[in-house]
Amino acid sequence: MNLLEYPEGATPIDPDESKGLILTHITTRGELDRWEQDNIAEALAWLDKTKPIDILNGTFIRKLHHRMFKNVWRWAGEFRLTNKNIGVPWWRVPVDVKTLCDDVIWRVEHHMASPDILAIQFHHRLVSIHPFPNGNGRHARLMADLFLENVLQTPRFSWGGKDLSKGSDARKRYMLALYAADKNDYDQLVEFARS
Repeated sequence: MNLLEYPEGATPIDPDESKGLILTHITTRGELDRWEQDNIAEALAWLDKTKPIDILNGTFIRKLHHRMFKNVWRWAGEFRLTNKNIGVPWWRVPVDVKTLCDDVIWRVEHHMASPDILAIQFHHRLVSIHPFPNGNGRHARLMADLFLENVLQTPRFSWGGKDLSKGSDARKRYMLALYAADKNDYDQLVEFARS
């Protein structure tokens, strides 16, 4: 399978993780993207039915990733066991996810920021932890949307209104906004998420 074609900022799947592919007939990155998107559509239908609000915990974070990718990857919903070109060391993932969730709950309870800032910072920190072998950006964007809609009762982000999995202009803008957020400048990311 040709999994070597990654858009800018995407995390490569390591050879051992690629062995977790359930659909052995997939031979190209395009086919993989299509099957993952079909699986994500199923996860969205499940979310529309369940409308979960208890989402700020490692159990739900793993459950959502599993729902998004369970038909494609055997390791869907399991925290990564390898280091990546981004993210904390793999052994810190569970603790960092718990710390993130606890911090966000405290920030919500103490009205520490606007809903958009809370959601963008949650998204950015989740991406920075990079808990899974693949699908972290898509997962973190959906987590931020659920946080806005189901917890903060605020409209979801539009994320530029484009598919961010390909090397599009929207993806480039998203990546630049993430790099700015790495320097504690969240304005570009909020602007992009609401565009």
